Amino acid sequence: MIPFPEKFVWGAAAAAYQIEGAAFEDGRGLSVWDMLCRQPGKVWRGHAGDVACDHYHRFRDDVGLMRRIGLQAYRLSVSWPRVLPEGVGAVNARGLDFYDQLVDKLLSQGIDPWVTLFHWDFPYDLFLRGGWLNRDCANWFAEYVQTIVGKLSDRVTKWITLNEPQCFIGLGHLQGTHAPGLQLGWEEVLLAGHHALLAHGRAVQVIRACARKPPSVGWAPVGFAGVPATSSESDVEALRKHVNGVRAGSLWNNVWWGDPPVLGHYPEEGLRAYGRAVPRYPASDMETICQPLDFYGINIYTSPLVGAGADGEPEEIPRSAGWPVTHFQWEVTPENLYWGPKLLQERYRLPIVVTENGMSHNDWVGLDGKVHDSQRIDFLRRYLLQLGRAIAEGVDVRGYFQWSIMDNFEWAEGYKQRFGLIHVDYATQVRTLKDSALWFGEVIRKNAVE
Repeated sequence: MIPFPEKFVWGAAAAAYQIEGAAFEDGRGLSVWDMLCRQPGKVWRGHAGDVACDHYHRFRDDVGLMRRIGLQAYRLSVSWPRVLPEGVGAVNARGLDFYDQLVDKLLSQGIDPWVTLFHWDFPYDLFLRGGWLNRDCANWFAEYVQTIVGKLSDRVTKWITLNEPQCFIGLGHLQGTHAPGLQLGWEEVLLAGHHALLAHGRAVQVIRACARKPPSVGWAPVGFAGVPATSSESDVEALRKHVNGVRAGSLWNNVWWGDPPVLGHYPEEGLRAYGRAVPRYPASDMETICQPLDFYGINIYTSPLVGAGADGEPEEIPRSAGWPVTHFQWEVTPENLYWGPKLLQERYRLPIVVTENGMSHNDWVGLDGKVHDSQRIDFLRRYLLQLGRAIAEGVDVRGYFQWSIMDNFEWAEGYKQRFGLIHVDYATQVRTLKDSALWFGEVIRKNAVE
């Protein structure tokens, strides 16, 4: 049995557009995901988040299920267009009241709300004004953040600014597979990314200036990791270079995104890799972007096997045929929950919170009325044992949020992927606690993994 620290936080996570539904109710404005879901061929089988898990109407019961599991914290996100239908300007009181009631319900059940301010549902009206390509987006975001902080910070103390800029910029503006579905040139993509980082910095400034209770502030980028091919010093050093590297033609890295908020500059390797596509900006931008953070969140799932090539440089090594994969076809790599936190903390010297980790599985309700997802239990156990190993060796990890609390709309994958601890029948909205939910509840109760 591996025990976890006394004040370790155990939680689960979800995102507004993926679970709330009520897309056209109570004054909510449109988001870029509403737009993308209506474009043929963009989302699996034409699925959309119009109803999703109907959490907007069922949140009280859903919080009751969180309580049954024993969650200590719930990482939720706020829908920007539900609160500000046009992205700026008039506040939609009914939308803001939903989050007010949700926070109250969570606290009444002893569950600490961790609020993510942006989890991809950018307001459609602001997209028409240039979206992340418009430098004004940083101030738009700051206005929205001030609205949320003004309403909730008398009770909420845990704040996360942006979720996975590598995805909403890379998949949304370069590859075009996620909203807003653009395929731009590198100059425009990196400019949009810079503006997103600027919005992050403005958000931190607003939180610290306006919060009514002392805030704990972080963000939640993709946490890229890897596993060394062997324990040799050369392979471990190759992994370190890989994790801290920037490769031309790719946004999938830690440091282009993480260095500006924490270290106050873009990495030199990234400047070389992206060359003339790097945006020009005033020096004051980095002063805004680089704000004090209380924790570094990482969303971490799978990772490559990395070794030192003949020239000592890192190279990815294919895994053997038949290597286990999730329903998403992501390789099962538990050791990345050891190496990811270890190497990210080594670089950024901040406490780590695992803000997402989990697996998609082809779950269904059995004839006995239960969901026997033994592979998810095995997956989580393997990953958490590696996280416990990192903590035992001195890595300062403060919490773990399983993705996701319930099955939900998985973006371009529609309802094909099931990540939840709770099974959702989307036709009836019946919820069923999976075996993994009960197992995870025991982990929380014991504060240990066997």
